Amino acid sequence: MKKLFLTIILCLVAFSNINAQKIEMKKSFGTNMYLQDGKRLTLKQLTELMKNNKEALTLIKKAKTNNTWSMVLGGAGGFLVGFPIGTAIGGGDAKWELAAVGAGLILASIPLNSAYNKHSKKAVDLYNNEMSSSAYRFKPEFNFNIKGNGLGISMRF
Repeated sequence: MKKLFLTIILCLVAFSNINAQKIEMKKSFGTNMYLQDGKRLTLKQLTELMKNNKEALTLIKKAKTNNTWSMVLGGAGGFLVGFPIGTAIGGGDAKWELAAVGAGLILASIPLNSAYNKHSKKAVDLYNNEMSSSAYRFKPEFNFNIKGNGLGISMRF
């Protein structure tokens, strides 16, 4: 009976660890957020995880580039919009042309952020598919058998 209990516990622990390797995606303020085992992953960590999968690595590198440019353009655009607003609030002569240029930069960052979301989602999907296909090649089937006075477990693979 102890062996049966130990075998069941061992199988449950082994299969729960297989599923813990997957990366989960959640939407957060218009961008994708990635989690593994409840911890948030950065793009650098995603890149490190995907080193063994060439396709996923290529996609995550594209996503990283798109994210970098999106942040640069969005940040610069935010500054250029905010500076004239701050000047106007302070009572100075605001240069609204800067705000218009800033708005243009913010608009240019939107497609880049969208491309980041698309490429990173594809990369994570590829990574998860590879993890699930390699983890589930061995699919044992467990059956509990009760015969007469005996209790047994059988495994078919």
